[in-house]
Amino acid sequence: MSANLYRGISDLKGFSLRNCPSMDEPSGVLMCPPDHFQILSANNPYMARHVGAADREKAMKQWAELAAAFRAAGCPVSVIPPTPGLEDMVFAANSSLTGTRPDGEKVALISSMRHASRRRETEAFASWYEAHGYRVARTKSGGHETFEGSGDAVWHPGKRLIWGGHGFRTDPGMFEQVAETFKTPVIQLKLVNERFYHLDTCFCPLTPEAVLIYPSAFDAASLELILKIFPIVVTASESDAVSRMACNAAVWRSKTAVMQKGAGAASGHMRAMGLEVVEVDTSEFIKSGGSVYCMKQYLFG
Repeated sequence: MSANLYRGISDLKGFSLRNCPSMDEPSGVLMCPPDHFQILSANNPYMARHVGAADREKAMKQWAELAAAFRAAGCPVSVIPPTPGLEDMVFAANSSLTGTRPDGEKVALISSMRHASRRRETEAFASWYEAHGYRVARTKSGGHETFEGSGDAVWHPGKRLIWGGHGFRTDPGMFEQVAETFKTPVIQLKLVNERFYHLDTCFCPLTPEAVLIYPSAFDAASLELILKIFPIVVTASESDAVSRMACNAAVWRSKTAVMQKGAGAASGHMRAMGLEVVEVDTSEFIKSGGSVYCMKQYLFG
């Protein structure tokens, strides 16, 4: 096992968050308009209940309001053109993981998607990154292992540390490549509840010291790791986590949380920690298993 991978409490001997180098916060987000958004198959439990039920006109309005919410929070929004036939390309978080290496180089690690219907998305994103000054890195999976980008790899706010989720969409063996690509340690968390198939559905860092989670999404060893590193661990209720995807919020620079409206308990916790909370409606996208965090990719530099 790589010295940069941590899978249990015993692996953390000698590890300290305080000793992790600082890292620049994201400079903006990349979003893809839902021009071709549909729910055509049941790739997750949310989709199984809503095949054929997407309202594209409503989705376009919700997407525009989300983009406006990011801009109002001071977060610049870049837009990648949607590709016909790629109905899930609006979920921009999944096709890559972006970040910087210790020397400041911007890197985009391109995903290896589990479902065939999403694999063509990755080349569209790779082309965008190449045109915008990123070094594009490719996963080496031999066609067997999968990695679903920022859906399962979440940067710790302001630190050179990645949290990696596995169990449904990403194979644990892929995190050695993630650690090597970004020259950054990875703490691995095992997901055990199929309703929370990506890490970003159940794990939302709020500040460098605080995180919002849905505990039942993780195995016991993963919960130990979270509790060991974060001084403040806030738990989402089942209704907030499932019906409103509260843990799929996006927090801009530990100041503003943009999230699905109606998650009263979760938003209350965020406000209590001094965050500004901006509530939006992403209900059309929740039908497909994604909300705010899924609909953007952080940009750097």
